[in-house]
Amino acid sequence: MEPNTVTVQEESKRGLFQRGLDIVEKYGNKLPDPVTLFIIFAVATLVLSFIGAKLGWSATNPGTGEEVVVTSLLTKAGLQDILTKMVSNFAQFPPLGLVLVTMIGVGLAEGVGLISALLKKIVLSTSKRLITVSIVVAGILANMAGDAGFIVLPPLAALIFASVGRHPVAGMVAAYASVAGGFSANITVNMLDALLAGITQSSAEIAMPGYVANPAMNWYFMAASCLFIVPLAVWVTDKVVEPRLPTYTGPQIKMEKLSEKENSGLKWAGLVTVVYFALIALTIVPENGALRAEDGGVIVSPFMSSLVPFIMGMFLFPALAYGIKTKELKSDKDMANLMSTAMSGMGMYIILAFFAAQFIAYFNWSNMGVVMAISGADLLKSMNLTGLPLLLGFIFICATLNLFIASSSAKWALVGPVFVPMFYYLDYSPAVTQLIYRIGDSITNPITPMFAYFAILLAMAKKYDKNMGLGSLIAVMLPYSIFFAIGWLLFFGIWFVLGLPLGPGEGIFLGE
Repeated sequence: MEPNTVTVQEESKRGLFQRGLDIVEKYGNKLPDPVTLFIIFAVATLVLSFIGAKLGWSATNPGTGEEVVVTSLLTKAGLQDILTKMVSNFAQFPPLGLVLVTMIGVGLAEGVGLISALLKKIVLSTSKRLITVSIVVAGILANMAGDAGFIVLPPLAALIFASVGRHPVAGMVAAYASVAGGFSANITVNMLDALLAGITQSSAEIAMPGYVANPAMNWYFMAASCLFIVPLAVWVTDKVVEPRLPTYTGPQIKMEKLSEKENSGLKWAGLVTVVYFALIALTIVPENGALRAEDGGVIVSPFMSSLVPFIMGMFLFPALAYGIKTKELKSDKDMANLMSTAMSGMGMYIILAFFAAQFIAYFNWSNMGVVMAISGADLLKSMNLTGLPLLLGFIFICATLNLFIASSSAKWALVGPVFVPMFYYLDYSPAVTQLIYRIGDSITNPITPMFAYFAILLAMAKKYDKNMGLGSLIAVMLPYSIFFAIGWLLFFGIWFVLGLPLGPGEGIFLGE
């Protein structure tokens, strides 16, 4: 095939992707900021509650047989609740404390350089044949640190690919897609699990007062997902993405190995991690363990309710050991400053949480969530949209929504209060509703232009290819989304048919 023909074909393909992206950007840019969205939804809830009360919107609870009516919030009592409970709505918003507590440990680990050194160790300790595998695995594991993986790993992966003569952009996008895929494929419970579980709990309480969400509710499925996401991402990188890129002719970059100081720090961090997990084991392994339930159980116990502090400690104590050994922490002031720096970056999330908390509170008070859930369940039943087709359809809805609203917590806070109760009335557990949301979210994470890190990825890619445009980047990211979608839909379908548990004490259906 002649070079000119190849060029024309490649430009045609990229042009098609570019035009598709223009459509997404055009309509996505018309959406307001997530904070503004929550303000709009809160105001809309107030107005709709008034209209619904006047029109007598109601539904019959199939579980109790009681009639649930929409309550107007534009009343004297409603105004009093809005003003007097504004602070408590925010302070008691479940995701707020979970995320901030976890961020104490993650922020320190990132600040002292532990996360960067650990990722470097993973990718440099493998042979050239396993370079792609090591980067994909590191990307999935990097998701434990939240969004830090999107910043730390792609440039590191680019350097590693360039050091062995491969196109650095291929390594960069493989790392980015793997971190994005890690949102629903990871071997450990992380900060996002805790964050989404808090929103799931708030949403489930609309139909299930007193429901307690377990951050590990999707753990079994997510850990098992790694078994196909890793080889799938490796195959897409080596067989689909890299062949699309031109031959890399840039400078060969020599990758610097870990310094003796970094290696020593990692050894101390590893030792502390082993001791830390051993101490945790002492609280649950013995029959009289301090964190077992009164009946000796573990699944529903103080241990499971303590996962957030444990996740914080999993980063905090190794970070202290690493920082002290490498002299990144010279005093307690350094530790406090790094924690403070990490928290300072949470300002936008805190603002978002404030308005999200008000919206969810209004939505709960109005009873619209219950009425919509019951009515929606009745509608779906009448359309015979139940079972696996219903759940797969919801995955596509979430994947599409992710193209316009990037924040996982923001989207879940918007759709959770409707779909968690709705699926509850169809006998599905909150755990499976959260899971299928996360699958849909992860599928389009690599390609959504609304994600802040996507723009950063494009800027990094231009360092190695000045002609790299938005369409070009989408062209090499889109295969990950396509094959992730195929893989997850098939995997979830098999999991559903086999009726396997999703996490400790959590099944697909209620009561499992």
